[in-house]
Amino acid sequence: MTSENPAAAALAAPTHARHALAAFDAVVNSTTGFRARPGQHAMAECVANTLARADLGEHPTPTKAIAVIQAGTGVGKSAAYASTAIALALERKTRVLISTATVALQEQLMTKDLPALAQSMGTPFAYALAKGRGRYVCKLKLERLVGVGSAEDDMFDEDLPQPKGSALSQEAIEERRQSLYESMAHKLAVASWDGDRDTLADQPDPRDWSAVAAERHTCTARHCPRYKDCSYYNARTQLAEANVIVANHDLVLASLGMKTLPDLDNCLVVFDEGHHLPAVALDQFGSSMDLSNLRWLDKLPKTMNEVAGKLALHTGEDVQTVASQLKAALTSLARMAMDLVWAQTGKNARGEGNDGTVRFAHGVLPEPLLEPVTQIHAQTSGLSKVLEALGVDVKAVAKDDPSQAVLCAQLYAQLGGLAPRLASLVSTSQLLLEHGEQPLAKWLKVESESGFLTVTAYACPIVPGDLLRQFLWSQVRGAIVTSASLTSCGSFDYFLKEAGLSNNPHVTALEVDSPFDYARQGSMTVVITQADPKNADAYTAEMVRALMNDIEQVQRGALVLFTSRAQMRAATEALPGHLLDMVLVQGTQSRTRLLAAHAARVESGMPSVLFGLQSFGEGLDLPGALCETVFIAKLPFAPPSDPVDEARAEWLKRVGRDPFNELVIPATGVKLLQWTGRAIRTEDDHARVICYDKRLVQTAYGRRMLSGLPAYRLDQRNN
Repeated sequence: MTSENPAAAALAAPTHARHALAAFDAVVNSTTGFRARPGQHAMAECVANTLARADLGEHPTPTKAIAVIQAGTGVGKSAAYASTAIALALERKTRVLISTATVALQEQLMTKDLPALAQSMGTPFAYALAKGRGRYVCKLKLERLVGVGSAEDDMFDEDLPQPKGSALSQEAIEERRQSLYESMAHKLAVASWDGDRDTLADQPDPRDWSAVAAERHTCTARHCPRYKDCSYYNARTQLAEANVIVANHDLVLASLGMKTLPDLDNCLVVFDEGHHLPAVALDQFGSSMDLSNLRWLDKLPKTMNEVAGKLALHTGEDVQTVASQLKAALTSLARMAMDLVWAQTGKNARGEGNDGTVRFAHGVLPEPLLEPVTQIHAQTSGLSKVLEALGVDVKAVAKDDPSQAVLCAQLYAQLGGLAPRLASLVSTSQLLLEHGEQPLAKWLKVESESGFLTVTAYACPIVPGDLLRQFLWSQVRGAIVTSASLTSCGSFDYFLKEAGLSNNPHVTALEVDSPFDYARQGSMTVVITQADPKNADAYTAEMVRALMNDIEQVQRGALVLFTSRAQMRAATEALPGHLLDMVLVQGTQSRTRLLAAHAARVESGMPSVLFGLQSFGEGLDLPGALCETVFIAKLPFAPPSDPVDEARAEWLKRVGRDPFNELVIPATGVKLLQWTGRAIRTEDDHARVICYDKRLVQTAYGRRMLSGLPAYRLDQRNN
């Protein structure tokens, strides 16, 4: 996009906004099934005015504009932002990036919303789905595994891991893999497959796919002999031609500073399901390193030396010695980690169930760990630089001598397979050694499975808002952040802090109420139990008895949401024989099959009850008879054992702040808003919510949460 003249852009902004809103009105009036809603129009108007104000491209002092919009269930937010933002982007000759948190919303946008808009909008536009490189096959890797690659790569037999707990023999696993790779190669040859993993009829095991997945570290890009017909780069070409790109939050944050997606200062951005942004930021900027599976370190010197030898290159360092020293340091750290975990948990190496976690208070490593972690950082940093330099030399050979392009691409792929492992060691050891005014969460974890111990070290920032402010919002010019659950306890304050948007003069917040009449369509009953919910055993027993009686009354569809697997298991085990057939439990089969079975039962006139955990409390759309009652077993407080939450609470206490009021209550309020939102999904629904936790009405913090929920008719029931 060419840079806009600042003065001209300021004058054009109101006009752009009016045109965008007119496009929204035209779409609503011309699309079958759309109905005009005041709230939806208010949201579209906010989107238009916000994005029209943002300066894109090169500006001496660009104006930024960000709107945070909570749109209640039924508002139709995707139609409100998509039609408006797309019309505005087309007029300003820029693009729209729509980021989501879930695959379900991506599919809705790509298969339903955007095709409908493309038909009803006056100006045509192209749209495409952006995926990470690892979703596409690397044809060069695949050719090698099916035996049509260069004979030179016999030395690169890959150690493909066996799935944990697999009952198959290694021979059977290899046969299955070979059959899979040959099938994929055939589909590519006859052009019946585009190389996108998600378009395969049967999804491969992740371990099988990893051997042929395209990866940045293993790709020579333009120097690869398969570059012109590369599945990933073909998809990138489609992205470059699209006016609208749909991505996810992980990819957007992972791509910052790269050219995978449009520059955020030169496009319009919409973050739908925006309440996930803080958690995604912590995932993206945290790091971990495996201290137990170190066989790859034995292969590293051989691989690097053989690659160098094949092309008459030099590594310039004694890689064998450094790799041996690194393995010794990692092994030493792993032993210390196991000793620390077992000392804290009272377990030992011979004991059963010797899993455990040790978090370091205030982010301070114990003195004995400093030396091995310092060694690991120095050694991995050195090896990573040698590996990077060798990769640059391999690419240079491919550029200078095209006859060796195939060999160079294969050699580079082998080096690239080592790069992410080294990178995780470099980043994690660096974070473990960091000290600052705001501590990091640092912990060690020991897990046992199938007779093997896995020891992992973790380090993670504790305040997502700081990360998003520094890395995301510093780049974004014009954005909409929207969701049905951005407020907690009736306020945007918690989300704005978590998302790094509080006290930002460029941010406006708008709450658009749902068009549903909750007082008429639904009710909320709070059951007053005898047991205190803080007394887990007594409370669970009483809650389960009450739940069994209430399930007896279910005539069509219902959903029960539990706060822990133990709680759900207690309820499942308490089911009397005559209720067993009507209850479907999360985890007993895939989510898709579970929901299909639930729908089939309800449609056939049979009662059906879903038992689920947190993931069933959000994004689950069960309109009408599919969910006429939502049972909430307990207020959804997060488990107190999460190391990042623990570290953050510890830091807040140290600086004189109250983590319960500042973090725990608002976070629980958001979850409760999501959970109660499963009940009423359309203007015609009638449903009830039954919560067994009396704290919702008997405590001040419970009433705070209640004030942020839809205006159901409220009543209480003694148990």
